[in-house]
Amino acid sequence: MHLTKRTAILPPATIGIIGGGQLGQMMALSAKSMGYKVGVLDPTPQSPAGQVSDFQIVADYDDQAAMDTLIQKSDVLTYEFENVSTKTLAQLNKQQLPQGVKLLEITGNRLNEKNFLRDHGIKTAPFAAVTDAASFTAAVQTVGLPAILKTTEGGYDGHGQVDINTPADFAAGAALYAQTPCILEGRVDFEKEVSVMVTQTANQDIRVFPVVENQHRAHILQTSIAPARLSDVVAQKVQVFAMAIADGLDLAGVLGIECFVTAQGTVLVNELAPRPHNSGHYSIEACNISQFEAHIRSICGLPIPEIQQNQPAVMFNLLGDELSRARQALAQRPNWHFHDYGKAEIRDLRKLGHVTILGPDLAALIQEATDFENQEGYFE
Repeated sequence: MHLTKRTAILPPATIGIIGGGQLGQMMALSAKSMGYKVGVLDPTPQSPAGQVSDFQIVADYDDQAAMDTLIQKSDVLTYEFENVSTKTLAQLNKQQLPQGVKLLEITGNRLNEKNFLRDHGIKTAPFAAVTDAASFTAAVQTVGLPAILKTTEGGYDGHGQVDINTPADFAAGAALYAQTPCILEGRVDFEKEVSVMVTQTANQDIRVFPVVENQHRAHILQTSIAPARLSDVVAQKVQVFAMAIADGLDLAGVLGIECFVTAQGTVLVNELAPRPHNSGHYSIEACNISQFEAHIRSICGLPIPEIQQNQPAVMFNLLGDELSRARQALAQRPNWHFHDYGKAEIRDLRKLGHVTILGPDLAALIQEATDFENQEGYFE
C-alpha cells in the first residue's frame, strides 16, 4: 500500500483551487455539478474559474495571507498548474492536499521528471543536466545533436527553450543556461505525439483514459484525436506506462502524460502534467466520466468507474481570433460542443476556448476540424 487511507470528502464541502484558468474553470464546473462549493486563488479578477465558483481570492500565488485564507476556507485543496510554490503546501497533510507536494517537485522540474521516469523503467529521449559551459559541452557529447535546451523549471507552450541543431546555436544556448539551470534533451524522430490521462482512487484503483493523438502548431496543442490512430499493441504500451507512473507517484488527482511514438512503435514519455490536460478535454462529451470529474472524485476520495469512450471525438483549440470565428460559425454547427473560457483579452495563440465534435466517422471529424482551421466552408 502506498496511499494513506483518506476519509471521503462529500458535498457540500468546499474545494479550493490554486489557479483560476480554464482547467480550474472546468474543475469547478464539475465540482459544482456534484454539489461541492468551490473557491479559487488567482491574481486576475474574474478569472475563468472565478466566474463559475462560489468565491475568488484575488491575490498573487506567493501571497501567504491569501493562501492561508484559501486553506482555512477549504476542506480540500488542488491546483491547476505545476509551477506552484511548495513551501506553503508542504505543511498540509494528505487529507487537505491529496496530491501532495512530491508530485509538484517531480513534475515542476524537468530534470527531476526525467530522472523519475528513468528510475521507474520508463523510456525517454536522452537527456543531461546543464548548468554551465562545461556541463553543456558534456551534455552535447552525451545526448548528441540535434537537441533542445530547456529550462528545468517554468516555460510552457514552447517558451523557455532553444533548439540546438549545430554549433552555431551554442551561443543562444549559453544565453539560456547562464540565466537558469537547464536540461538538454535529444530530439526524437517521432511519427506521432500522443497523450493519455490517468488517475487513481484512494483505494488504489488506477483508471486510464483512452490514448489520444495530438497535433501542434507553434508548440501549442491544436487538435486532439480520440482514440489515437495507433495499433492496439502501441496503445497498450502507453497505457502500461501510465499505470506504472501512477503507481510510482502514489497518484491522487488526474495526471496527463505526453509521449512520442516512433515509426518502429517505440513509446517515449516526454512530459508529465500533474493535473487535467488540454488533450483530455474531449472526455467531457465523449466518455462516461470526464477527466475533470475523475479529478474531483480522486482528490475527494470517491470511487471512479472504469473509463469508457462512447464515440470517436476530435477536439480543437480556439487560439486567438479563432474564438471570434467559432462564435460566428456556431449558428451553423449543431454538432459542435462549444466551450468559451471567458477570458477578457484575445491574444494571438492564446487558448480561449475549444470545440469537441463526436461521431462514428473519425476521418470526417478530422476533416471538419481541419476545414475550420483552414477557414474553409464556415461562412457559406
